[in-house]
Amino acid sequence: MSSERTAVARTVAARLGSVGVWTFDLDVLPVAEAAAVARAAEDLGFGSLWIAEGAASREALTHAAVLLGATERLVVGTGIASIWARDPVATAAGARTLADAFPDRFVLGLGVSHAGAVGRRGHVYAERPVAHMREYLDRMDAATLNSPAPPRRAARVLAALRERMTRLAADRTDGAHTYFVPVAHTRRTRAVLGQGPLLVVELAAVLDEDPESARRTARRHTAHYLARENYRRNLQSLGLGGVDGDLAAGGSDDVVDTLVAWGDDAAVRARVQEHLDAGADHVVLQPLGAGTGAEGAIAMLRRVAGAVVVDRTRP
Repeated sequence: MSSERTAVARTVAARLGSVGVWTFDLDVLPVAEAAAVARAAEDLGFGSLWIAEGAASREALTHAAVLLGATERLVVGTGIASIWARDPVATAAGARTLADAFPDRFVLGLGVSHAGAVGRRGHVYAERPVAHMREYLDRMDAATLNSPAPPRRAARVLAALRERMTRLAADRTDGAHTYFVPVAHTRRTRAVLGQGPLLVVELAAVLDEDPESARRTARRHTAHYLARENYRRNLQSLGLGGVDGDLAAGGSDDVVDTLVAWGDDAAVRARVQEHLDAGADHVVLQPLGAGTGAEGAIAMLRRVAGAVVVDRTRP
């Protein structure tokens, strides 16, 4: 990594700490309630809050600005901002604005998204997604912007599952953001990234000690992603789901248990630590089974905060 990228990665890593939150929940809440959830995450000591950008969700950079403005220390990351949602110059300008307004508190997570979501935006998914992402980064870096440059640019990571995108993340950005992956994938990704780049890993979690009900909750999550070819192929490349039927109907018990942390506080905490030991810099927990509305989301955050070691001393 260049000295500039190393400085950005180290600065953001220090602010992130070990554990953050990843959630879809804010998209279905009015802005004022979403801001309240963000403040709760900050007050509970989480280092970050990551938001998605689907074809029908809030625009990611605007959403990030709202959440950053509602908090004081929390890092907000996009997991991910779709490169099909705005042109490279607009993305570069938006990230620059957020870096200026909220120094060292915004992480631009970029991804190529999925064919279905891209089609709903009226685009045709790229046949060569890695090449398309490389071109997008080239155009971002070449953008001529008149707004004042911030003291330090926003950190930038790529959504990466397989080796080629991970290598692009290492070569051109500050790191990688992975999603729906087992610990073995975290170990593999760190080996490809090498030391220095950020590795932010999403981990779904169910705080429920009953195996039947915990797996039932988890399967509502795993079924959605196991229906997507890219996630299935990634898991199969790790030797997961090698038996016919293992990846069907939300996955076998072994598949579910490998992808979702469930059980008591100690079980969830142990899985977080496994990802950290495997090379993750920051694990973002996606709590499953939350109640409805802002009150339900905040109650779930309180439960999760009690399960994981959270450093409340970060700047």
